Amino acid sequence: MKRGHQVTMKEIAKKLNVSVSTVSRALKDSPELHPETKLKVVEMAKSMNYQPNLLAQSLRISRSKVLGVIVPELTSHFFSSNISGIQDTAYKRGYNVMICQSNESYVQEISNIKVLVASQVDGLLISLSRETKNYQHLQDLYDRGIPFIMFDRVTEEIPVSRVTVDDANGAYQVTKHLLEQGCKKVAFISGPQDLYISKKRKEGFLKALEEFGISETESRVYISDLKEDTNRRIAKQILEEEDRADAIFAMIDPLAIDVMLVLKEHGVRIPEDIALAGFTNNPTSSVVEPSLTTVVQPGYEMGKIAANHLLDQLDEIVSDDPQSFILDTTLIARNSTIKRK
Repeated sequence: MKRGHQVTMKEIAKKLNVSVSTVSRALKDSPELHPETKLKVVEMAKSMNYQPNLLAQSLRISRSKVLGVIVPELTSHFFSSNISGIQDTAYKRGYNVMICQSNESYVQEISNIKVLVASQVDGLLISLSRETKNYQHLQDLYDRGIPFIMFDRVTEEIPVSRVTVDDANGAYQVTKHLLEQGCKKVAFISGPQDLYISKKRKEGFLKALEEFGISETESRVYISDLKEDTNRRIAKQILEEEDRADAIFAMIDPLAIDVMLVLKEHGVRIPEDIALAGFTNNPTSSVVEPSLTTVVQPGYEMGKIAANHLLDQLDEIVSDDPQSFILDTTLIARNSTIKRK
């Protein structure tokens, strides 16, 4: 169910080349404005068929001034960076934040949403759990008109705004780097296939292989639930294969660290025997031996953008039409993939 576009005060302001606050005051018949200015704003609003968002007006009167945040895990460096960006932005705009973690559980994610909605938060910022494959709970939120946007772990099935990094290009850069080091047989260990980031990172991995003349049918893709025992089992499986990979690209750094430990346990030299790279630039990635090649994601910036956009929607500065914000990533080449000679 897609909501029709609603003209916002920001669009009226742009047409008249005035500020959003001027439009807001004119529509409230503020005595502070010149009558001619008020008349221009009102006439423009009528011509653009501006309809005040009555739900938003009601919320403004009785706002809790609290945003709800749901992340898969609080211990993750990346998600803690997201939360910092959200909290700093919310605080500057007069809001507090309630934080829940789903513990990568679909059931817990639904419970978190119910708790936050019952607490009357003004809007939600949601990063999906790795178990989430059914999105009816999000559709229900949308249908009820409860403002929310998604970040990092998202779905394209619900027409709300999303803030992500360029996962495909980040994975492309990692894979290209490994191939440029002379690696011929690059394995990719992905997360659950339904995850948006899994799909995008696989997309970038395959694009780099194609550029180097390696077809998708020749690609080496392994699927993990991202739990330590599964990660270790896949690493051992790769080592036992007759035509063994000479490089491994792990979808996230914690997965890469699990793989690194298995390689070391089996006497495999990194990168001489097998090069290894991750994605997310966790704090441990620079201090493990060898230091891990990875991709930097702007987690703090992602949180800031997500919070600002949600608050702009609540204030009707922007429309609630879905927007997609895609942030750039940066490859950091370290000792785990040093150039071979």
